[in-house]
Amino acid sequence: MSTYSAKAADIEKKWVLIDAKGLVVGRLASIVALRLRGKHKPTYTPHVDDGDNVIIVNAEKIVLTGRKREQKVYHHHTGYIGGIKERTARSIMEGRFPERIVEKAVERMLPRGPLGRKQLGNLRVYPGTEHPHEAQKPEKLDLAAMNRKNSRSA
Repeated sequence: MSTYSAKAADIEKKWVLIDAKGLVVGRLASIVALRLRGKHKPTYTPHVDDGDNVIIVNAEKIVLTGRKREQKVYHHHTGYIGGIKERTARSIMEGRFPERIVEKAVERMLPRGPLGRKQLGNLRVYPGTEHPHEAQKPEKLDLAAMNRKNSRSA
């Protein structure tokens, strides 16, 4: 008996559509990261990108639990001396790109390195209900029905 190792030619990638309306960010991100890595498949191989392509719609309608909307702070550095900037989750949600909160949450749950960056490329996040991937025939994944804690009213 030898350990199975998936090859790039053996991999079948599916397209999965998730409606993020009313879902808790961290719970959504952990399930999406699991799908992007391919850990839900019995053929999971750590060094191969065998995860699915994930489409998230309604990213602007996600829910942060507790007081995270006002208290959670996202930092970035401009590259200049003393150039650390910070924004609250509320200012990002009310800004031009509210889907970035979901993208960051998933990105930080994936491994750092070339493989993690490739897997993050299989994620598409849209703030509204429209997406240009109807031709791929994505199957809907209902995260709210998986666990009652996955969804919360705003």
